[in-house]
This record gives sequence, C-alpha cells and structure tokens, in this order.
Amino acid sequence: MPSFAFCTHGVQSNQSSENRVINELFEADVDISITAKPSEVQLFEGPQTAVYRYEAELIKGDENSLQTIPYSYLAPIIRVKPQQKIRVRFNNELPDESIIHWHGLHVPHEMDGHPMSVIKNGEQYIYEFVVDNRPGTYWFHPHPHGETGAQVYNGLAGLFIVEDDRDDLPTDEYEVPIVIQDRRFDASNKLVYLENNMMDRMIGFLGDEIIISGASDTSMEVKKGTYRFRVLNGSNSRIYKIAWSDGADLTVIGNDGGLLSKPTDKPYIMLSPGERIDVWRNFSSEDTNQEISLNSLSFNNATAMGMMGGGGRRGGGMMGGRGMMGGDSSLSDSYIDNGEPLTLYSFIVANEQGEVVPLPTAFDPIEQLDLAEAVNRDRPRQFDFHFQRMEWLINGRTFEMTDVADWEKVKLNTTEVWEFTNSGSGGGRMGEMMQMPHPVHIHALQFQIIERDVSQVSPSVWNSMKDGFIDEGWQDTFLLLPGMRVKVAMRFEDFTGLFIYHCHNLEHEDMGMMRNYEVVE
Repeated sequence: MPSFAFCTHGVQSNQSSENRVINELFEADVDISITAKPSEVQLFEGPQTAVYRYEAELIKGDENSLQTIPYSYLAPIIRVKPQQKIRVRFNNELPDESIIHWHGLHVPHEMDGHPMSVIKNGEQYIYEFVVDNRPGTYWFHPHPHGETGAQVYNGLAGLFIVEDDRDDLPTDEYEVPIVIQDRRFDASNKLVYLENNMMDRMIGFLGDEIIISGASDTSMEVKKGTYRFRVLNGSNSRIYKIAWSDGADLTVIGNDGGLLSKPTDKPYIMLSPGERIDVWRNFSSEDTNQEISLNSLSFNNATAMGMMGGGGRRGGGMMGGRGMMGGDSSLSDSYIDNGEPLTLYSFIVANEQGEVVPLPTAFDPIEQLDLAEAVNRDRPRQFDFHFQRMEWLINGRTFEMTDVADWEKVKLNTTEVWEFTNSGSGGGRMGEMMQMPHPVHIHALQFQIIERDVSQVSPSVWNSMKDGFIDEGWQDTFLLLPGMRVKVAMRFEDFTGLFIYHCHNLEHEDMGMMRNYEVVE
C-alpha cells in the first residue's frame, strides 16, 4: 500500500443551509468540509470506474486530522482525539438524498445521521459534536433509508479513528488501515449492483472481487517490524473468517469500541459487516520475500433459502480471472458464496529492518457495566430478527421513519439488558427454510455482550466458526446466527431522542430490517 498523504488547509465559507446553521459559540478543534459527489477512479487497466466519493477539506485543525489513501475511492481517514470538538460541514452533490452516520460514536440524535435528517442535492448539513468515545477504530457512511446499500457500494465510507496517547503501539507507517469490501465489475470496469435484483436483496449483495481500502492493490510490502492493522468489514453483506495464511494465531488487541483489556490470540476471527478488529503482527523474524496473506477461511454460512434457491446461492466457489476472486462478472450469477475461502490481502516481507515493538501484556482494564443496576435484568427486552411475508422484520415490524413502539422506549440514565434472537421465519417449516445470519448494530452507544446462547444453532454452522468470537470489551455490532440468542447490556446516557438499531446487512436494512428506539427522560 502506498504511503499516505495529508490534506492541506483550505478556505471554506461559513454559509450554511436552511437544514442547520453553524453555532458560532461552538469552538471546533477540528473543522472539516465533506462533499459527497460522483467521481471516477482508476482501479484496473482500461476505463476508469464511476464511483461516489467523499471529498474532504480541512478547514481547521492539525494537518494529520485528514489522512488520504492514495488511489482510493474511500474517504480520507479522520483522526481525532477524545474530547475534541468536531465540526463537519456535509455537502450533498449526489443525485439522491443522503446523510452521514458516525458508526460507533456516542453523539446526540441530531448528529447521528438518522434517515430523517437526509439532505437533497445542493444542501448542507452541519455536524457539531464532542468526541466522547474511547480511542479506537470507528467509521462513517451514508444512512438514507432504502439507499444505504447502493451509496456505500458506490464508494461512500471512511474510517474515523479516535487516537490514544500510548507510546507502546505501532504507529505512522506501521499502523495500516484494512477496509475489506467485495464488488462486481463488468467488462468495462463499471460497478455492478443488484443485477440479480430479488435474490441480491433477499440474501444481501455478494461480489466476485475483493477490494482493500478502496484500491485495486492486492498486496503491500512490509518491513521486518511490528504492525497494527485496523481492520473493518466494510462489505454490504459478506462475512469473513479472517486468518493468517501461515497458520499463525491472529493476535487481536482491539475491537469495535477500542483496545481490549489484554491481547487475545485466536486461530481466526469472524467479522461481520460493520465490525472492526485491531490486529497485531510482528514480521521481524520472517524471511525476505516471504508472502503472508490475510485470508478468509471456509465456513458454513447458515443460509437456507428454501424454495428461493436451495441451501444458499446458486453456484459459488473459487473462480479464476482478474483479481483474487475473479470470475466473468458479465454474468448475473457472478459471485462467490458467503463462506467460500478467499485470499484477502498479501504482505511481502522486504529486506529492510523496521521498528520492532514488544507486544504489551495488558492494556487498560475494561469497566464492566453493573448488571445489578439494570432495570430489566431479569426480564430483558426481546428483539426477534426474522423473515415473514417476503420482508425482513424485527418483532414483526418494518422500519417507519418516526415510528417507535412502547417496547422501544427507554429511560435516560438507566442500564438495560436487551436479548436478540434470530428465529428465521419465526419457527415452523418455513422458518427452517428461510434463515440467514444478521449482523446487529445499535446506534449512538457501545454495549457489552453478556451471553451468547448457541444451543439452538445448527452444530455444523457453529462448529465451523465457534472459535472466532470475542465477546469482551465494548462493541456496537455483533453477528446473530440463526437459532442464536445474544444478550447485551448498555447504558443510555447524555442524550434523548430517536436512534436506530438494525441489521447491518445493508440490503436487509434497506428492505426495512431496522427500527427506532427512543431515549426519554
């Protein structure tokens, strides 16, 4: 991966639109203009690929606050520190409505990117918030209802890194973003989306090529040193079983909400859409020119489509051709099934000594929520993700912009336990025929997983991925398999208003597998 370049200061008007006005009393430490617009990028030989892109300009702040990824369609990485005041001036130059959601950040309702806040072409939305999160790897992407999948697929996404002041972790060139996305391209390098419309929507989009950090590079050179990889699953629906090609354990030092209490070694990690992990790797003892890949191992994808096409998608498997996944993407069934083995990205060890940092034995302790304070500890709220009447639903209901049920209202300054289940189609014969995993995301807070009940999960599914979960630390997204029950504990503090929880399979989300919850005083 090429070295990074940093955006320079520019001049930006204080003119704001009717949607929001700049609060002159809010003294921003970092002030950024972000414009969503159509663009083109040279991903492969031949014609350029039409994409959407977040173009960013730093108005105020440290020059390292914006970090571009060369030759990438992804947004510049935003780098901030805890308690900094952030202003983002979002300008929409897309043909459709849009808004930005700050995935994982603890922000007020007006700053969260709720679909009700979308703006039209030519309009501006002003975000002003304080960074009130632990240091960690977060991200941002569009969130217009019914169009999130398409806009993310076309290129709108970026990392939002809250930096720490530790001096015992790899940094600078040894801290590398790895944003994993799968795409389909036709013979003229155009992105192909929802070509097999109904099936792609029901299952979720699956591509035939892996794109890393918005660029077409399939490998990068590493020195004989220690690296920190900030890994995001930025795919629309694909789940990855991430492992090293040389059989080494995956040393995970952080997940969604920042560093763990100590490094954890795993043979592999299951990473569903929206989830992040921070991976530590020491290449200092590797041979020169050795190639080590980050792969996705095979697993049972837990998908049963019944009358809609058997146990998963038609075909699948490894395909040859351009890129690591390849295939003739002019065909409507050009994809690789969830769970097929993939090579994601390769690291080639250079004949050059790099910085070697010893792996810390521990990080800061994780403060555990006191379940004795949970107002519903013995009667958790129940949320069932399931399929019915050709719709993906939560508790039998689909998304309505401002609708919130009584069972979705919580009180400010309380701790609660929520229990999520994945019942397929609600049980019975059809329920067994229509089953899929759902990555569950809750907006505006971080939670702790306190129980994962797999007693009703198919043994063949669970045994193919059972060693790939880290149910500790702070998280905002988790994988909910068919038959699984997951209990999470969270605290509602600081902000009232409507927030969202949903399936982060973006096609499921766009179909309405999303609901509001409301924090009330």
